[in-house]
Amino acid sequence: MHPNFGGAEISTHEHAKAWVKAGHSVYWFSAFFKGCKKKEKIDGVNLVRTGWQFFDVQIKALFWYFFGKHPKFNLVVDQFHGLPFFTPLYVGVKKLAFIHEVAKEVWRLNPWPRPFNLIPAVLGPILEPLIFVFYKSVPFMTVSESTRKDLISWGIPNANVTVIQNGINPPKVFNGSRPKEKRNTLIYLGAISKDKGIEDAFLAFSEILKIDKNWQFWVAGKASEDYLKWMERASKDLDFGNNFKYWGFVGEEKKFELLARAQLLINPSAHEGWGLVNIEASFVGTPVVGYDVHGVRDSVKDGETGFLCPRGEYRSLAQNSLKLVADSRQYERFRINCINWSKKFSWQKATHESLQLIESI
Repeated sequence: MHPNFGGAEISTHEHAKAWVKAGHSVYWFSAFFKGCKKKEKIDGVNLVRTGWQFFDVQIKALFWYFFGKHPKFNLVVDQFHGLPFFTPLYVGVKKLAFIHEVAKEVWRLNPWPRPFNLIPAVLGPILEPLIFVFYKSVPFMTVSESTRKDLISWGIPNANVTVIQNGINPPKVFNGSRPKEKRNTLIYLGAISKDKGIEDAFLAFSEILKIDKNWQFWVAGKASEDYLKWMERASKDLDFGNNFKYWGFVGEEKKFELLARAQLLINPSAHEGWGLVNIEASFVGTPVVGYDVHGVRDSVKDGETGFLCPRGEYRSLAQNSLKLVADSRQYERFRINCINWSKKFSWQKATHESLQLIESI
């Protein structure tokens, strides 16, 4: 329910629901946000919301654990999102660390205003590897081989890391792909931010327009006021004209509809844990062009369900987009590959594996 929720929160909720269904009692301690209920039960999961989402929620969690009204826990799941909750320092029962991605270069792409953005940009890459010193004896659950390799490189034993890939949640009313747009359509879907690559997506589309004017560019996702102004200015500066449309934040049904109607999804993210939107695009037969970075390379099969390009080379994104759509036989082969690839991922499979993991712990 948090306004900044994303793939990690969707994943957390799916696992928590399954654990409740299996007979466990689950409490999810999370950050407070304006207009929320401090305590709420959703799908059987007890939600407790206290503290600001940056730094403060970790401190509030410690006090709630010791002095809050709750049952005695048998297992504490410590979720990393840049920062963990540092449970090895104060939790005596069994623990499981849950992480989608290590932050690494994302620290430098933080959205804080200047000069405050320099704080995480400088300290983040230095301090983040040190955090894992506290977790060397804690089992980890993660979502991709890329993150597994990162954890091992920072001292977590390979035997302590379990990879459970995310599933997808297509709306029940969505019964397959929709007809593609008559005009070639490139879609960017996700948070409108620098680390997710929105600026490179704009540059890539401007390169496409230089070669073929019969393309349109859709952007869907939540944007700050600053980025709303930036998109309006950039679309004019890059002479997009009527070839650009911003849909704003869209619900699940609309998301799958737009993904199905577009010819391609562009994902120029700097770093992902998994890249859930790539699998969602595959489900509706829409190939992906993206950067060859952590997470994206796990959820996109290069040369089969899309093309991966060197990070920062937005012209390569444009060239591969044009190449893929121009060859109708190749495009149809990619579409079939996408649909078959997406069938490998389901929340039923993922939550069955996570249930086995927590019960083994």
